[in-house]
Amino acid sequence: MPSVTVATFETAALALFRYQAAHCPPYTAYLAQLGRDQAAVTRLTDIPFLPIEFFKTHEVCTNPAAWEPQELFLSSGTTLQQRSRHLVREPALYRENAARIFEQYYGPLTDWTFLALLPSYLEQGNSSLVAMVDYFAQQSGQAQPAFFLHDHAVLRTALAEAKQEPGRRVMLIGVSYALLDFALEAGPAPELQGLTVLETGGMKGRRREMIREELHAELQQAFGPAGIHSEYGMTELLSQAYSLGDGRFHSPAPLRVLLRDPSDPFSIGGRGDGAVNVIDLANVDSCAFVETKDLARMHPDGSFEVLGRMDNSDVRGCNQMV
Repeated sequence: MPSVTVATFETAALALFRYQAAHCPPYTAYLAQLGRDQAAVTRLTDIPFLPIEFFKTHEVCTNPAAWEPQELFLSSGTTLQQRSRHLVREPALYRENAARIFEQYYGPLTDWTFLALLPSYLEQGNSSLVAMVDYFAQQSGQAQPAFFLHDHAVLRTALAEAKQEPGRRVMLIGVSYALLDFALEAGPAPELQGLTVLETGGMKGRRREMIREELHAELQQAFGPAGIHSEYGMTELLSQAYSLGDGRFHSPAPLRVLLRDPSDPFSIGGRGDGAVNVIDLANVDSCAFVETKDLARMHPDGSFEVLGRMDNSDVRGCNQMV
């Protein structure tokens, strides 16, 4: 992937801001409600970020009259929850962007065999994560099927077979609760050793929420002492960030994370702890500037740790958790 310097990223982001401010109806209306003068936005930290809830209540599309969505991604959730919707203009561009980002950190897809424990995503459908993993498996040329629901015995056999294939590394990708269920049942079996385990977060109401250190410590009891990798992505974004086993996520070329004061959504910038705002330049046809509900710690080298999520309690409670 071509390198993107701070200067070129900022130039591209500001140009995209001006375009989306004029042509993304929900974003345009939000900026008007704020009374924000678009001409006064000259730095990344000046950009107002669209609250992520808009993806649940609006069709967040830029220049919607010019195109028809070719794919719909929905967030995970229960039947009682309203799910976020991301309308995708060019499905191939999403997959190709995800592959470029993955290869930036892990090398060619053809070096890997991908096995996935994503039961809730498969059952609910329209998952961007499932679409990504399916594309990775297709491009890798692997012989094994990629997806497993609840048959852990079949998955163990597939892992053992995949490890025997010369010249390939094996990655097990899973939502947190499913990996924990599998680890508890399988224990420290030989076929679970020597894998790259990539957790994508999320208990989805199946288990109690855990901090990263606790989650990874439990997984390491089954998968061995090597660091557990993580992916940071969401339905509302078309790019992903990865942590390579140390708990710190590194932003790829199309993506930047900025922190805001949890008690002041328009106070943006700096290091330390705060709530996460994301710029995703791949979101050309939706909105590239998303105010999430995640909490993070930014490090001097630009990497970040995800600390948890804001909830409906008083913001001071979030500060205490951080």
